[in-house]
Amino acid sequence: MEGPLSRTHSLSVPVHVRSPKRVTRLFGDLKVRLKLMVLHNVFFLILSLGVYFVLYPYLPAPAKTNLFIVLGAIYILAVLVLETTIMPLYVYRPLQLMLEADQATQHGDRDHELIGEAFIPADEIGHIMRSRNATVIELRKREEDLEEALRKLEAQDRLVSLGLLSASVAHELNTPLTVLQGSIEKLTENTGDPATLERLARMLRVTQRIRRISEGLVDFSRVRKQHMEPVPLRHLFDEAWALVAIDKKAAASRFANQVHSGDVVTGNSDRLVQVFVNLLRNALDAVPAAGEITVHSRRLNRNSQPWISIAVEDNGPGIPSDVLPDIFEAFVSTRLDAKGTGLGLTVAEGIIHQHGGTIAASNRAEGGACLEVTLPASGSRRQGTSAS
Repeated sequence: MEGPLSRTHSLSVPVHVRSPKRVTRLFGDLKVRLKLMVLHNVFFLILSLGVYFVLYPYLPAPAKTNLFIVLGAIYILAVLVLETTIMPLYVYRPLQLMLEADQATQHGDRDHELIGEAFIPADEIGHIMRSRNATVIELRKREEDLEEALRKLEAQDRLVSLGLLSASVAHELNTPLTVLQGSIEKLTENTGDPATLERLARMLRVTQRIRRISEGLVDFSRVRKQHMEPVPLRHLFDEAWALVAIDKKAAASRFANQVHSGDVVTGNSDRLVQVFVNLLRNALDAVPAAGEITVHSRRLNRNSQPWISIAVEDNGPGIPSDVLPDIFEAFVSTRLDAKGTGLGLTVAEGIIHQHGGTIAASNRAEGGACLEVTLPASGSRRQGTSAS
């Protein structure tokens, strides 16, 4: 008998133990507003009944009725003021703002995911709101950093492929360029006509220029030390325009070299000419017939160091807004004649970065595009230095 009774008793104990926990859990699961309403009503009801029963023995019969009515009215009025004014203003509304902001965050609505400072109180709820805003801001910053890192990784993958392609193209170019240069030199030795000699000399300069570009493609695919020296920028742009001017369209266009004659940077002249030829070629492709291309420079001071900014401007249609953010990415081209590969500005950016400078693209307010290159100014006239 003792066994079954003991089992029955042991089974009944947990039921009584869990019952208060269940009530507590059910009450805890209520919405905040409903939970506070229950607490307020219980509090005011107990308070009213306590006052009533304390005063009840000392009052005559009519006064007992009036006391009941007055306490009931005060109870109802207190609950109404609390639930319609005080609690919505200082508790329910801030909680609702946090819920709405969380929903905006979950749906990616960045315009409404932060709670305005004007709606944040100075109490504990306000502290939670500010902490939440700071967390969301930090989260978005981390997301942007991650997106930027992924974008750079994608760009690096594309540049690795481009480097392999560049090395292959350079290898294929070297043999015919060697044959062509040898033929031009042979023709130069066998002719005495001044006009022919001038044309052959121009062809030889262009051939040598192509060879240097071929070497630049090799540099793009692997690290190579480059000869760095003080380079006058104005002369460099004159040389770059002379190479671009072979195009028939250049004869009808106006080129203004407004680079200051005293502006000198430290760099590799062949690589910088490659950059400036590319920028001038892009500008020439963009301008209409009889277009205008202007190059000007200005001196800057960054971190107590002298810099020179060079802007290549044109009066063309400008860079499309959907292309502008990615203009320096590989294989991005805005040329409508399908001749552009989209590699020129990527290579130019790499060369400028190797020189410790920056390059940026923008559209001019008066129309046309502007490519701005910023390079460290030459600090000395020493030559023969090299940089990787």
